[in-house]
Amino acid sequence: MKVCRLEDIVPDTGACALVGGEQVAIFRIENQVFAVGNRDPFSGANVLSRGIVGDLKGELVVASPVYKQHFSLRTGRCLEDASERVPVYEARVEEGFVFVEPRKEVATTCCYCGVGCGVLASVFQGEVISVRGDPAHPANRGRLCTKGTTLHLSQRPDFRLLYPEVRTERGKLRKRASWDEALDLAAQRFAACIAKHGPDSVAFYISGQLLTEDYYVFNKLTKGLIGTNNVDTNSRLCMSSAVAGYKLSLGADAPPCCYDDIDHADLIFIAGSNTAFAHPILFRRIEEARARNPALKVVVVDPRATVTARAADMHLAIKPGTDVALFNSMLHVIAREGLLNQDYIRDHTEGFAVPGWTPEVCEVPVESIVRAARMFGNAKAVLSLYCQGLNQSVNGTYKNSALINLHLATGQIGRPGAGPFSLTGQPNAMGGREVGGMANLLSGHRDLASRKDREEVAALWGVRSVPERPGKTAVEMFEAIGRGEIKAVWIACTNPAQSMPDVMAVRRALSCAEFVVVQEAFRDSETCDYADVLLPAASWAEKEGTVTNSERCISRVRAAVPAPGEARPDWKIAAEFARRLGGGKLFPYEKSEDIFDEHRETTRGRDLDIAGLSYGLLEEQGPQQWPFVERARKRLYEDGVFPTPSGRARFVAAEYVPPAEDVDRDFPLRLTTGRLRDQWHTMTRTGLVAKLFGHSPQPELNLNIEDLKSWGIADGDLVRVSSRRGNAVLKARGSDELRRGDAFVVMHWGSRFTSGAGANALTLSAFDPFSKQPELKHAAVRVERVAIAWRKSFACPATADAQRAASALLGRFDYAALSLSGDLLCVELAAVAQPEARTLAALEDIFGAAGVDAPQGRAVCACFSISEEAIRAAAQAGATLARLQAELKCGTNCGSCMPELRRMLRDEAPVTT
Repeated sequence: MKVCRLEDIVPDTGACALVGGEQVAIFRIENQVFAVGNRDPFSGANVLSRGIVGDLKGELVVASPVYKQHFSLRTGRCLEDASERVPVYEARVEEGFVFVEPRKEVATTCCYCGVGCGVLASVFQGEVISVRGDPAHPANRGRLCTKGTTLHLSQRPDFRLLYPEVRTERGKLRKRASWDEALDLAAQRFAACIAKHGPDSVAFYISGQLLTEDYYVFNKLTKGLIGTNNVDTNSRLCMSSAVAGYKLSLGADAPPCCYDDIDHADLIFIAGSNTAFAHPILFRRIEEARARNPALKVVVVDPRATVTARAADMHLAIKPGTDVALFNSMLHVIAREGLLNQDYIRDHTEGFAVPGWTPEVCEVPVESIVRAARMFGNAKAVLSLYCQGLNQSVNGTYKNSALINLHLATGQIGRPGAGPFSLTGQPNAMGGREVGGMANLLSGHRDLASRKDREEVAALWGVRSVPERPGKTAVEMFEAIGRGEIKAVWIACTNPAQSMPDVMAVRRALSCAEFVVVQEAFRDSETCDYADVLLPAASWAEKEGTVTNSERCISRVRAAVPAPGEARPDWKIAAEFARRLGGGKLFPYEKSEDIFDEHRETTRGRDLDIAGLSYGLLEEQGPQQWPFVERARKRLYEDGVFPTPSGRARFVAAEYVPPAEDVDRDFPLRLTTGRLRDQWHTMTRTGLVAKLFGHSPQPELNLNIEDLKSWGIADGDLVRVSSRRGNAVLKARGSDELRRGDAFVVMHWGSRFTSGAGANALTLSAFDPFSKQPELKHAAVRVERVAIAWRKSFACPATADAQRAASALLGRFDYAALSLSGDLLCVELAAVAQPEARTLAALEDIFGAAGVDAPQGRAVCACFSISEEAIRAAAQAGATLARLQAELKCGTNCGSCMPELRRMLRDEAPVTT
C-alpha cells in the first residue's frame, strides 16, 4: 500500500498512517523505512509515531513518549520487557514512495478453554508477532482473555521439542534420531508387544487439545487397526461426567444450548464453576447481559466465595460434594409449592418422582435453598452453567442428572434462554467425543457396548470388526500400567505425570512401563522424563484442522506459520506409525481435510449429523453448530423429542453419594482444587509467559482466616499440607472465600515450578461408577507449620537455559516457587536445613553471587501490570470504575480483570457517614 513520499518524513522521525484499518508508525532512518504499530502497549495510547528513534545497544529502537520503553523497529520487542511487543509491518521505498503492507492475519481458534474463541494471528517473517480477537467469530465477537491475548508470547522455539529422540535402554539419556529411526523403533516395540501379549497390552492416552482430525486418526489406529479399545484422553478428567449425565437424562451427549441463550435468560444458575476465571469471555457476556437487563438474576452454587460467586445475586456456599442433595431439595420445594410444569412432564418426560428433602446435608440455611428453588421455579427462562465442580466427583454423573431434573421438571429446556449447559474445559473435548476418542465410545456418538454400532463403524472403516471389550479409562489405564498389564503406552499432547490424580502412583507406573512414547510440543513437560521415544509435534498456529466448542460450534484451525525444527502435525505422526504396523490402506490421508471428510460420513444420520458441512463451507460461512445437514441448529430439543427409545427425556433418581474420602481426626480438612485466571492446565505453554504470572505469582494453600488463627499459622507461613498419598509445602494464605474446615489449592503448579508434584500429589484416584471420572475436587488433608532454617529469593534475566536449570534444582528444597516477572526469572526457596554446598554453587551459577531481589506483589490487571495495591488505594480514595480505567488503564484491554475490579471497588469503597 502506497502511503506517502519518502521526503514527507523528516529523517530520524516518524509519521502516522492508516494501513489496513490500523494506525501504523512509520520511521525514516536515512533512506530506509521501518513500520510498527502506533499503539504503546503500556499506556494504551497511539503515540509511538511521536517517539524518538535511535540506536540502543546495537538495536534500532523507538522510545515511547509516554513511559519511555524502547521498542525494536525490526522485531517490535520491548527491550525493557521482552513479554511485550508491538506489531511490525513490511515497509519499503520504491521510486521515492513509501509502501507499507497491511499485516498478514490468519484466522484460527484459541487453544485454551472450551469457549472456542476466534483469533486473528498476525504474521511477520514466518513468526506470529501479535494476536487479537476475531470480530467475526460468534464465540467471542473480537474479545480475548489474558491467556488468549498472549498466545504469540508462548510461541517459544527455545522451549520446543525440535527433533525426535530415542533411548534403547532405561537409565540412559535419549539421543537425537531421525523420524524413520524413531517411528521404526516405536512400531517394532508395539508390534512385538502385541504379538506376545495381545492388543490389550498396549494403550494410547491422548488429549482434549488435539484437533478433531488428530483424534479421529488415533481412534481408528487403536480400535480399527490394532484391535484394542485402550484409548482414552485427559477429557476423562474434566468432561466425562457431563457426557454421562447428558446421555443418561437426555439420550445423547449433546449440549442443548448456545451462547446466545445468555442474552435471553432471566435466571443464570451457575454450579461448580468459577466462570470468571475458567471461561472469562463467557463471563464478560454475562456481565453485559446483566447491564442490559437489570432483571436478570445470577445464582452461584460453590463452596468458595469466588469472584464469580461474589458477583452473584445469591451464593449457596454448600459443603463440598453435596450438590445432589441441594438439587434434589430444590426440586422437592418446586414440587411442594406447585411450580412444576406438569404439561411438559406429561408430554415429554418419563420417570418423574419427587425426591427427598435433605437440606441439612448441604450446610446452608434452609431458607436459602427455598429461595433458590422459588427463583428457579418462577423464572421465565433458566440457563444453568456448570463445569468441574459437578464433574470431578465420585457422584459426578448424578450431580449432572440432578441438575437436568430441575430443567425437565420446570420445562426449562429447548427454548431461548433455557437449558442445562455444560461448559467444556478444553478446546476440543467435544470434538474428541464426536469421533469416539475414548475407551467407551465409537465414532459418530456410537456406543461401544452396542453390537450394531460396532458393526457400523467396522463397515465404515473397512475392517473386519471393532473389539467388544471395553478399554481402560484414564485412571484404570495407569493402574494397569503399574500392574504390568499394559506394557507399552503412547501419550500425546497431555501431561499425565502432573495432571492425573494420585500423581506419584502414575509416575511410578510410567517408570516401570516397558515402553513409553511421548508425542509433545514442549520439551520440558514432566511426562517427557519418562519417554523412551520422544516425538516433536506441531502446536497452535502450526497445524490445520477443526475443533468443536461448548455450544457444538465447529471452527477451523489454520496454520499461520511453519512448525519449528522437525515437528509434525499430530495426525501425521499417528498415520505414519499406523503405516509401519501395516495399516497403510486404512490411513491414505494426504491432508487434514481428507480426515474430516471421512469423519463427516460417520456422522450421517446420527444426532450430530454434519453431512452438509465441509472445509469449503467453513471457509465461506465461518464456524457452524452441529447438527448441520442443510443449516446449523442453535438449540436442541425445541420440539420436545429426545434421542431415547421412547423419545422422552428421563428423570434420573439421583442419589447423594458423599465424597470417597471423608475428613477425620488425622486429616481434618476438606481440600478442593481449581484453576487460576491466567494459567492453563500444567503450564507447559502459559508458564513461558511472564505476564501470566502477575495475577498469582506463587502456589498457595488458601484456608479460612479463623482456621489459620486457631492453628497458630500466620499469613504467608510455609506449611506442609498432607493427604494419605503425598504432601506439598506451600505458603498459607488466609481467605474469606472459604468455609471453616475447607482448603483450596490451584491445580497448575507442578515439578517445573515447585519443589514437589503439585496438587495431584494430594488427590485420590477414586472415580464415578458411570463416567469413570476421578474425584479431583475432594481430598482429606492436614496442615502443619514448617520450621524453616534457610530461605532466600533469587532473580536473574529470564532465558530458557536459566529457567530449565533452575527448575532442575527445585526438588532439592522443601519449598520452591519459580515464576517470571517482566524479563526476570524469579525463584523463592526454603529448606528445613542448610542446603548442601553443591546446591548453593549451582544456584550461584544461575543467579550470580549476589543475585537480584525478586519482585513482590500481585497484579490484578495482567495486560497493564496494575497491582492489587494500586487498585485498592484508588478504590479507598473513592475512584469509580470509569476513573480506574481512565487513569490506570486496567479493564480496558481484554477485560478479564473486570469482575475483580468491580468487587474491589465495592469492598474497598470509603465509608460515608
